[in-house]
This record gives sequence, C-alpha cells and structure tokens, in this order.
Amino acid sequence: MRRDFLKMCGLAGLGLAAPYRGPDAAAADAKKDEPYAGPFYVVFNASGGWDTTYLMDPKGVNGINRLYKDGDILTKGAHKYAPIKAHAKGGMCNEDFYAEFGDELLTFNGLDYSVNNHSPGARYMATGKLDSLAYPTFAALVAACRGPDCPLAFLTFGNYSATGNLVAMSRVPYLPSLRNIANADGVGGNEKSPYHDKFALDRIERALQEEHEAVAASPLLPRAERAENMLYAAQVNSKALQRVTQYIPAQIPKERMAQQAEIALASFKAGVCVSANLTIGQFDSHANNDPDQMKLIPEFLAGIAYLVRRAGELKIREQLVVVVQSEMGRTPNYNAGNGKDHWSIGSALFLGKGIKGNRVVGATDDKQFAVPLDPATLKLDKDRGVRVRPEHVHEALREHAGVADHPLSKKFPLGVPDKERLKGFWG
Repeated sequence: MRRDFLKMCGLAGLGLAAPYRGPDAAAADAKKDEPYAGPFYVVFNASGGWDTTYLMDPKGVNGINRLYKDGDILTKGAHKYAPIKAHAKGGMCNEDFYAEFGDELLTFNGLDYSVNNHSPGARYMATGKLDSLAYPTFAALVAACRGPDCPLAFLTFGNYSATGNLVAMSRVPYLPSLRNIANADGVGGNEKSPYHDKFALDRIERALQEEHEAVAASPLLPRAERAENMLYAAQVNSKALQRVTQYIPAQIPKERMAQQAEIALASFKAGVCVSANLTIGQFDSHANNDPDQMKLIPEFLAGIAYLVRRAGELKIREQLVVVVQSEMGRTPNYNAGNGKDHWSIGSALFLGKGIKGNRVVGATDDKQFAVPLDPATLKLDKDRGVRVRPEHVHEALREHAGVADHPLSKKFPLGVPDKERLKGFWG
C-alpha cells in the first residue's frame, strides 16, 4: 500500500516540490537536524504599487505631488526623502525611519519595470523574469539553495510566491497557527498534553527511519524517490519545529506586518526557516492617492522597523538581509479622482548583512523617467548607460546570497550579459 501511495504521489506531482538532492545529499542528511543559522532573507512587498515620490525618490516639481515643494525635501546622509510627518496617519514617518535606518539603507531609484500591470509586474519583481511563469521567487530560490531541509524553508504571507517546484511553500497566517504547527504532537498544540509518551515517539521515529532507509536502498524512479524524501521529511520535521515554541511572543501584536514579522523571526531564530515573503496591499491608489499613501507608507515603514528591531532583540539582526519593493510606481500626474495610476518606473530599498548603507544608486529625472547608468561604475550615463530592470537586481541578489552558481540558479538563468551586471552594487 505504501508503494501505491508513493505511486499516486508521483502521478500527482508531489515529488516536484522536494528539496534538491545533489552529490552532497548524504552529508546534508547528517546535518539535517542542525538549526539553520543564517543569513535570513526577508522580502517586503508594498502590493499594488507605491508612490515613491512620497518616500525615497522625492519630487517637488511639475505638480508630481501636492504635499510638499522642492525646497521642503529632506536629506539624511546620501539619502533624499519626502517630508511626510505632518501628513502621516499613524505608523512611522519618513523622518523617523531615515533617522534610525538611513546609515544602513541602500536605495535604488529608476528601476524600469517594463510593464505597468499588477500580475506581470509582481512576477517580474519577485523572480527577475518577466516572460515565464516557471521561475521561482528570489526568496524561494535562496531557501532551496541554502536550506532545503528546513521545515519552513520558505514562508510567504501573500503576493507572488511561485517556488519553481524547488522548495515547499509554507503559509502560517497567525501566531496561534505557528504554535499549533510547532507542537503538532500535542493535543491542540499544547506541548504539555502529548498524544504519545516520549518512549512511544522515539519508537515511532526509529521505525520511520528504518522504513525510509529500506525504501531508499531499493531502486526507485526519480519522481518516486523525491516523493519518498518529501514524505519522510514531513514525518520527522515535527521535532525540529518544536524549537519555535520558545520564540513565539506571549502578546500578539495588533499590526498586521508585525504579526507576519513575529512568525518569520520565530522561525528564523529556531533555525527552521531561510526566507520570508511579507506583504501588505491596497497601495493601488487610483483615487485619493495622497490620503491612501499617507496611511500605507507609514504602516509599511513601521513594519520594517518592527522586524529589524525585534531581530536585534533575538540577536539575529546581523544575519538579516532585507529587500523592500513594489511591483510598480504611481504616475507623475493626478487623475480626475485625485488618484495616480500605474507607472512603470520605481525604486527599491535594501539593508542588512553584507550591504553597505548610506548609499543611493540610480535616479529618475524631473519628469520621473528612469536615468540610465553605467553598470561598471554605477554612475548615471544618459547616453551609453543601461536601463536597470528587475533581472539586473536579481542577478545581483543571487551573487550577494552566494547562489548565482548553484545548480538550481542555473536552471533558471536571468540572461543578464556580463557587461550589464551591476558591479559593486552592494558596496
């Protein structure tokens, strides 16, 4: 019956999401129970398309915004940012965000999304590939390369989350859900009320291991072998997940981004997760752009700040790599409903391990069009420079994560010519 079950799993494609099993698989098995120690990758998504002129790419000319003038634009080190303290509705204003994190931030302005529709834009920004539905997001790819055996290797809370069939996608919507998963062997997620006594659990684990080894010793088709590996991983991961319990806060934060951050950070700290995709929506401000953006941008910044500060409390901040992005920007003009429509030029923020802060790369002009740059020097070059697109950024992200030459990355090439690769992007 077990072989029938595995056969059915294979026919259903279950094995396609199994971890990569390369020549070092035996060594990986020996270390499977060791907690993953980092780096940890977090991608923040402002879903719907943020107005970058109210954040890291301020424009006080040509009627691009209605809340400040050119002379009101503020600076912190190399950064220029929009003054929104008088208009922000809750959350964290730009002034406080840059005061706290400006020295760590790398800003990229003038990113050419090439499209201005939500679905292809979100896919492009998440994967670096516009014309394929098969490519994994960066968060999924780095999880598959760096920690494929982690029980919750790739966590996602929404937005585009394709895995390329490289790693399992984990969704844990609420902190109580995380507690239930972490204590799956306890009644109602209560570790003090186990379904089985410890001696019984030990015998079950030994039996599972012996059965797995027996099946592995016999010849199997690749899909059946992957299905067996995935099934066994699911069966034995419960003990590793128990490590999460001690890092789940007693008090659940009210803010939606803070809740996502707590789930991700508890999983990071427990060594059961490599990457997380965090998101909030409603940035698509076709009507009443200014009030909407002044509510959402501060909420978004507060969520980023919460994660970074809490990571410091958990002593994993030095292992964080944070990417902050959206699938599009907003037009440099207002429509009849006081809103702004889709714009195919935008910006991104980065901070964390291995990223030199207090830097701004790229720019847009006074009409909010991207200015080409020289990829070798990162200096603006209107005549001979390249228009930086998501694949350029993703190529740099793969290099920063040390996975650009990994076999899984090579399965999903981005096609960036060597002469267009961003040299020294991370500082």
